[in-house]
Amino acid sequence: MRRREFLEKTGKAVALAAVTGGAGMFFHNRTTARYTPLVVKSRSFEVAADTAFPKIALAEYSDPATAVSYALDAVGGIKRFVKPGEKVTIKPNIGWDRAPEQAANTNPVLVAEMVRICLEAGASDVVVTDISCNDPRRCFLRSGIRDAAEKAGARVLLPRPEDFVTTDLGGELLTVWPVLKHFIQTDRLINMPIVKQHSLSQCTIGMKNLYGILGGRRNQLHQQIDQSIVDLTAFCKPTLTVVDATRVLMRNGPTGGNLDDVAIENSVICATDPVAADARGAEFLGIDAERVKHIVLAEKTGLGTADYRGAGYKEINQ
Repeated sequence: MRRREFLEKTGKAVALAAVTGGAGMFFHNRTTARYTPLVVKSRSFEVAADTAFPKIALAEYSDPATAVSYALDAVGGIKRFVKPGEKVTIKPNIGWDRAPEQAANTNPVLVAEMVRICLEAGASDVVVTDISCNDPRRCFLRSGIRDAAEKAGARVLLPRPEDFVTTDLGGELLTVWPVLKHFIQTDRLINMPIVKQHSLSQCTIGMKNLYGILGGRRNQLHQQIDQSIVDLTAFCKPTLTVVDATRVLMRNGPTGGNLDDVAIENSVICATDPVAADARGAEFLGIDAERVKHIVLAEKTGLGTADYRGAGYKEINQ
């Protein structure tokens, strides 16, 4: 390599490190880590729109596996979203060291059923992962998701420092940031949040759940949380949003802990419109979508519609 070429490449690397240094020096806001200096362009994992199906469906059944099956069939069935040979990454909420009945993490039964359905559709690989806020090993185990997903045939991956890539998200607030590679290097992305009250954003459902793709000092984003949520949704458009409203954390979110804060709703939402999914999910908390800043902003940005009924909505009850 000529000296001039070396200086040019070194200069670019230094510039990138300067941009990402504040965000990329910490893993889970705690551990020093190195991120692969690779800028990846934004991509969408969406499927083509199909007017034959509603953009959002809700199924209410006491059995979570039955609920997700009915809701999924209503929006076109798994073969619309997963083709044989494709790699699928499933993104539940595994943020907290809580048991399933405390409703801080996605219901493990739902995650396992989605793994099974994807593999049945011919997926070559199904990865289940998340970036936890509490100790990852404890979160993955105590949530029940690790055991349930592995038994269903998934590869359940705890994030490692070397699994992050420095990524250009192209957002208004979120520009260059470390992203867990499993959420980029995949064919399909299924977002599986749980409905919870949130102390900063009023609610955390599908769009807020995408925080779990980010490494670095995520707490820095809380000062402009609504814009950061919208930036994430614009960057990482999921194939499908599957909302867990089987147990809803009504108060003291997002961590929860008190069973008195949990309402049993036995409902699952499947949606191709992430804004509509959040608008419907917020109603379980008694919140109108018009009061949630990131939902309003996402709609204005063109990421979907809060008028979920106008977008096409189907409800199936036991």
